[in-house]
Amino acid sequence: MITFRNVSKYYEDEPVLKNIDLAIGKGEMVFLTGPTGAGKSTLLKLLYAAELPDGGEILLGDFNVGQLSHAEVPLLRRSIGVVFQDFKLLENLTVYDNVALALRIRGRKEKEIKGIVLEALKDIHLRHKVESYPPTLSGGEQQRVVIARAMVSEPSVLLADEPTGNLDPDTSKYVARLFHEANIHGTTILIATHNRELYKNTGKRVIRLDNGVIIGEEIG
Repeated sequence: MITFRNVSKYYEDEPVLKNIDLAIGKGEMVFLTGPTGAGKSTLLKLLYAAELPDGGEILLGDFNVGQLSHAEVPLLRRSIGVVFQDFKLLENLTVYDNVALALRIRGRKEKEIKGIVLEALKDIHLRHKVESYPPTLSGGEQQRVVIARAMVSEPSVLLADEPTGNLDPDTSKYVARLFHEANIHGTTILIATHNRELYKNTGKRVIRLDNGVIIGEEIG
């Protein structure tokens, strides 16, 4: 499902990722961990073409990510849900419209969208915030909206960058459960995290990244 072959990335001639080889199978849930500056966020950005590799090959499903034309990038992104570390919610849109946006981009009918979005907000216990705006929400509430937006279109791949970085322990556990439920339903998931509690005792692969290099792998 996801393959990195000898992938490197540089910022101003400084290597951020060096000769990365990584394979993630369809339906797998994999964690990527390592210190700040290890290259975790950059690796995720390469997958949804926010950044392009400077060497090597990246395959995601039927897409060769590094060789996509500008017009093909939206097609790639329609198959991916992304949970951003800094939320990236649109502050001038309600919670409902932020989540609905993912479906509108994919051309779903408004009648369909309403039922799907309200059910998604119910699942994350934020149905009562449907008309609220992001600045009025707590960090934990905003993160749950981001997760709902990423998952509402049932993407084949879900990428999450430090999804519990702004959350208290109880909310972190709840968010982890949402990811595991999505994975049970077949979504391929890659989570970059500092939070050992997120992958401890999961039985899932944990890839360790440091200074742009994969230094090891274990089972959480």
